[in-house]
Amino acid sequence: MFRRSLSTVAKMKPVTIKCLADVCVIPVSSPSVSDEVAKIQLLLKETGIKHTLHSAGSTLEGEWDTCMNVIGQIHEMLHKEGVLRVQSDIRVGTRTDKGQTAQDKIDIVHEKMKRGFNN
Repeated sequence: MFRRSLSTVAKMKPVTIKCLADVCVIPVSSPSVSDEVAKIQLLLKETGIKHTLHSAGSTLEGEWDTCMNVIGQIHEMLHKEGVLRVQSDIRVGTRTDKGQTAQDKIDIVHEKMKRGFNN
């Protein structure tokens, strides 16, 4: 098993690379979680992070540490609201060749649907 010593953790540096983090937060409480989803969206709005709601979660846009911190805030908020178990599925993408927003990625697909492929 891999373990980090406290001195290794203390030496960790901020991660500032830009990312798109697709997160599906799962409050393990009831079959319907729309109340929790609404609370999460309000929290995301408060943080100021760029985000997009979709049918299975939210896409966050920002620096790596900021996105991960916001996901942690979501967990803390739900626990304070009385949810005993919270799980998150997270998919994170980064790239260094160019900046790209979630909307940019959607727009490219729509453009290719109109104009054809490899154009």
